[in-house]
Amino acid sequence: MAECVRLCDVGPSRRCRCRQQRRQTETATDNSKPDTDPGEEHVAAGAAALCGAGSGGSASPSPPPRSSLLGLPPELLVKIFSLLPGTDLPSLAQVCTTFRRILQTDAIWRLRCQEEYGVCENLRNLEIMGVSWRDVYAKLLHPYRHILGLWQPDSGPYGGLLNVVVDGLFIIGWMYLPPHDPHVDDPMRFKPLFRIHLLERKSATVECMYGHRGPHLGHIQIVKKDEFSTKCNHTDHHRMSGGRQEEFRTWLREEWGWTLEDIFHEHMQELILMKFIYSQYDNCLTYRRIYLPPSHPDDLIRPGLFKGTYDIHGLEIVMLSFHGKHARATKITGDPSIPAGQQTVEISLMHRIQLPDIEKLRNFNEFSRIVLEVHERVSQEQQRQKDKTEDGEGHSWQGPREPQQGPAQPRVRPPTEKVREPGAPALEGHPVQFVLPVGVISSNEDYPRTCRMCLYGTGLVADHGFTSPKRIPGVFILFDEDHFGFIWLEQKSFSLYSRVQVTFQNADAPSPQAFEEMLKDIQSLTS
Repeated sequence: MAECVRLCDVGPSRRCRCRQQRRQTETATDNSKPDTDPGEEHVAAGAAALCGAGSGGSASPSPPPRSSLLGLPPELLVKIFSLLPGTDLPSLAQVCTTFRRILQTDAIWRLRCQEEYGVCENLRNLEIMGVSWRDVYAKLLHPYRHILGLWQPDSGPYGGLLNVVVDGLFIIGWMYLPPHDPHVDDPMRFKPLFRIHLLERKSATVECMYGHRGPHLGHIQIVKKDEFSTKCNHTDHHRMSGGRQEEFRTWLREEWGWTLEDIFHEHMQELILMKFIYSQYDNCLTYRRIYLPPSHPDDLIRPGLFKGTYDIHGLEIVMLSFHGKHARATKITGDPSIPAGQQTVEISLMHRIQLPDIEKLRNFNEFSRIVLEVHERVSQEQQRQKDKTEDGEGHSWQGPREPQQGPAQPRVRPPTEKVREPGAPALEGHPVQFVLPVGVISSNEDYPRTCRMCLYGTGLVADHGFTSPKRIPGVFILFDEDHFGFIWLEQKSFSLYSRVQVTFQNADAPSPQAFEEMLKDIQSLTS
């Protein structure tokens, strides 16, 4: 203050003229700055810092010109923002008012709906509904993105296959059903169970599609990751004016393609009535996600979903997958004897069966003898492996083993074990003639008359209610890329499987481990 007195020639009782002039200068400088958003200043400062970092840190006589995204034309920012994932755009809108204003552009959200969900809808349809592309993304697609894909309903032993897809401005849950028995090569049937859509600018509306009285209000709750539930708010829409008898006749015609006069077997009547009762609970179900099996170049054929014949239970859906030296067919739909989720067939890829000539193949006793010889050999190998494992566990309690003397012995492969070089064609050999042995029952006589190879396998059988389950020997017959069969030796029964020719979206497993965990989960629900 004393120095200010000397420089300004004023006493201490008066204000410092230097300080006043300094404050006036700072005020004038502040007033000359543009009125900007703090977020915009942050973006600009960040861009300037990045430009300075690129100069190598060397001193410059004059600072470089400040550059910022805010300096770009708005139409260029629209192009840039359109390339970002839709989930990142809300965070971008919080940066500054300019970004928030640009993100109101509907073209950005239209591109996000198209690229992320495949929505290609006419803009006029949106105008009629009074909604924007931003509404479609933020209120419909994004909130319900977790339920897209393949699901299995928790409907007792019967299971099922639900495919949730984006269809225009709707999200629809389609229940896939196998064709009517025994037409295994017919296309899959499907019916809508629910749909979700926008009404004007309100939140998304869930509608139940079950019944014959049109859409009505429903509810969807995402229980947890990979699980959600549906509930109908108006179950009276599921009822028919003719009562239960009319409902049963309609269900029987749609589900089985039959009439009441077609059901003449008492056990068949019981099975059909039981399934009808379970179908009445479609108004409140829980669904668990399922994945399609991962494929590998060395797989015997391409894995996936197949339709198979199961005697009096009709056609069911199974999933064929490969696991090292074995392949498995897991039920996606089931029945009271073998419920959904169980491994109906297991194939040993290392035990090939050489079929006799066509005349001997017709003789069931000769065919059975060949299969049982392989079965005995497999049982012995499994027992040796079990003894070896138990022996190793026993030694682990007795302290460290003595080191092995001499060079290690090479592993001896069983005579039936065949190693395929990586990248070699999975489908080997020329087709040979095939015919079912006399006495083997098949609900579909129109099976292929040539096959590529036969492998030893086991099939799962059980009494009603999945009691006393056991695996019995059988033969896996590979006909071609899209067809295979299985002969259940003890039951003298034949099942024919045909590939499901449907392309499913959002159904690939994120990893092989995730697929294995999924198989364990759906099997544990019915064990």
